[in-house]
Parts: sequence; structure tokens; C-alpha cells
Amino acid sequence: MTRPTFAHVDLDALRHNFNITRQFSPDQKIMAMLKADAYGHGAERAAVALNDKTDAIAVAFIDEAIALRKAGISKPITLLQGIFDQKEIEQACEYQLDLVILHAEQARMLEAEPCSRPLRLWLKFDSGMHRLGFSADEYVYWFEHLSAHPNVAEVRLMTHFSCADEPENPVTAEQEALFDKTTQGLKATYSLANSAAIMAWPSTRRDWVRPGIMLYGVCPFADWREDHRNLRPVMTLKSVIISTRTLAPDEAVGYGGSWVAKEQCRIGVVSIGYADGYPRCLPNGTPVLISGQRAPLVGRVTMDMITVDLSGLDDAQVGDEVTLWGEGLAVEEIAECAGTIAYELLTGVSKRVPRLYHDRSSH
Repeated sequence: MTRPTFAHVDLDALRHNFNITRQFSPDQKIMAMLKADAYGHGAERAAVALNDKTDAIAVAFIDEAIALRKAGISKPITLLQGIFDQKEIEQACEYQLDLVILHAEQARMLEAEPCSRPLRLWLKFDSGMHRLGFSADEYVYWFEHLSAHPNVAEVRLMTHFSCADEPENPVTAEQEALFDKTTQGLKATYSLANSAAIMAWPSTRRDWVRPGIMLYGVCPFADWREDHRNLRPVMTLKSVIISTRTLAPDEAVGYGGSWVAKEQCRIGVVSIGYADGYPRCLPNGTPVLISGQRAPLVGRVTMDMITVDLSGLDDAQVGDEVTLWGEGLAVEEIAECAGTIAYELLTGVSKRVPRLYHDRSSH
């Protein structure tokens, strides 16, 4: 028998969340973010599941794109970080990939040698993120320059928001206004909205939208408890209780004795740890679900195991299923306990945790 620890990936939920994106953006084309192995969910399976729905796919860099092409994915694929060297330009031609152009060095690299086929580009505008993209005083020049180059089939325009997940923050409106002012009069296809902007900033839904975290059932806003908008979790991380024991008052559990029983209690050992992507920093009291009931983490998270307090769960026993996050226990809550964001937890689930896919539409 294999170790009973796995990530259940619900592809029906993925499609449900895509449909919510479509409800927000009925007239726009949709580019699904599948970078970082579809945020830890499995890019190939996610791409297949969304193949009949999405208009395009985006990944971070070329290796991720080539893997999808070799898996038979034929949808347009955009490289969000563009190209890193001259060799990748010809690979982009070979695998029919679209490029985001982030700075002048990439643009000059593209111009340096003839391409075997003209490439479609997204020209990144730095509207206030101040991380990547062209500034306002050089953006129009590069749009016109690249649009006229024989290596280029089309130049599309895009930007990225720094604070769209804060609906009351005026920065997003300021970024949008700067983008519009800079691109005024340019005849091109536009893309501005990420997940948070799709949900909270209607005016930013232009020709294309770029949903990421919302596809995986995670609310992009800080106030996630009030603002899930019917999103469904796609990943549920699960394991089982592999041992139980009774502690007497004042007995400690685990490395460093960081948790001490105040009274007699029963604890359960669960086969998951930080080598699986369950964060070591999670504190005592972090919830798990045991047969649908909440129980608190006690003691330190170790490489392969955690311990939980079974007080009040008299029927809990070896073999009982434990949910670490997902269906019934929001990954956003566990991220809060860890002092991080859901993105990091989902992408951090290690390769030694099998992904088990649920896909009713394939039957």
C-alpha cells in the first residue's frame, strides 16, 4: 500500500471557477494562468480540462510552454517572462509561442536576427508596479518600432496591477488612467485585468482578461471570508491518522516540547510534513479536519508528520481521513496561520505528494 497522503484535484471545480470568470467577463477573451504547474495543480491536466473553454494559456517561461506543447496542447501560449536568450526566440517560433516583451534588451534581441516565422507579442507597460515593463516615455516608441519589424506579426498591449486585491485602494484606478493616457490612439488589443481586477474593477476588463488564483478557487482579496463569490477549491490536501496515543497532564509532544498537555488528552499523528509542503512555521492551534470535524495542530510540524489534538473527537482512530486544506477548510485560513498567502501553499506542495484527479466530465 502506498502512503495515504495526496492532493485531490477537482477539475470540475476548475471549470466551475472558469465559468465564474466568464460571468464577470462575458465579452472578453480569457487567458488562463497555468504557470508554476498550474499553481501546483498540474499544468497538463489543467490545460486539457480548460481546452474547450479558454482562449489562451499563459506560463512563466519557455520550459513550461514546451512541456505543454509536447503534451499535445495546441491553444495559444504566452510566455509571461518572455525570452532569456537568442536560442529561445527560435524555440518560440518552433512551438508557436507568444512573447511578453518586458524591456528594451528583449526587444533588441528579437530584432537581432531573422525569425523563421513572425511572432505575436504582448508589450508590457509599467503603470506603477515598478518591477517589469516599459516606462511611459518609451512605450509608444517600442510599440511603433516593433509593430513595423518583420519578425513581429502583432503587438498587443498589457500592464499589471499592484493593488487590485485592495478594492478601496485608489492605486489601481491611477494605474489604469496612466495606461489609458499612454496608449491613447494606439490601435491594438489590450489586457489589464488579473483575478482581483476581474472581480473588483470592471473598467479594467478590456479585450483580454488574465485569471490566475481565482481559477483554483482562491479569493484574491484579503477579506476572503466575505468575498468568495461562489469559487470552489480545486485542491484538497489530504492524509490520514497513522497513530494515536494518550498524554498525561504536563507531558510534551514533539521536538523541543513546544506543546504541553494541560490535562489528559489524546493526540493523533498524521502522515504529512514540511517535505510535503505543509509549512513548518504553522503554529499550535492551526486547524485540520478529521472526518469533517476541526481539530488543532499541536507541536512542531516535522519533515514527515504532524500531531493533532483529538480532544472531543472520541471516535477518531487510525486510518481516519485528515484534510489539511481545501474542501471544508479554506487554504486562505491556513495561509493566514502561516503568515503567508494561498499562492505559496498551493505551489509549494511537493512532487512526492501524488495528485489524484477528479473529472466527472471525462466519464
